[in-house]
Amino acid sequence: MTAEFATAMPAVVLVLAFCLAAGQLATTQLRVQDAASSAARAASRGESPGVVTWRTKQLLPEASVTRHDRDGLTCVTVVLPAALPGPASAVTLRSSSCALAETR
Repeated sequence: MTAEFATAMPAVVLVLAFCLAAGQLATTQLRVQDAASSAARAASRGESPGVVTWRTKQLLPEASVTRHDRDGLTCVTVVLPAALPGPASAVTLRSSSCALAETR
């Protein structure tokens, strides 16, 4: 093993760790978006706020859910605190989704 290789190896491992963490964060963001769209569809169908929150908590137990109506749309915002490996690496993932409110 050469000295150059031994010096570069920690940098390669660090870059690989960052890439894996970024991939995990992207996957979690997709889950947050999916939960928001599912909650918006449920809320637009007239489900109670408790049911909408329960459905979201089934997908993401740590998430918080907010619902608001505007201009005939039912919108839901899902916020999920996430953590990356390492010190001081807290990230908040947020996604909003709206659906046309159904009239009965």
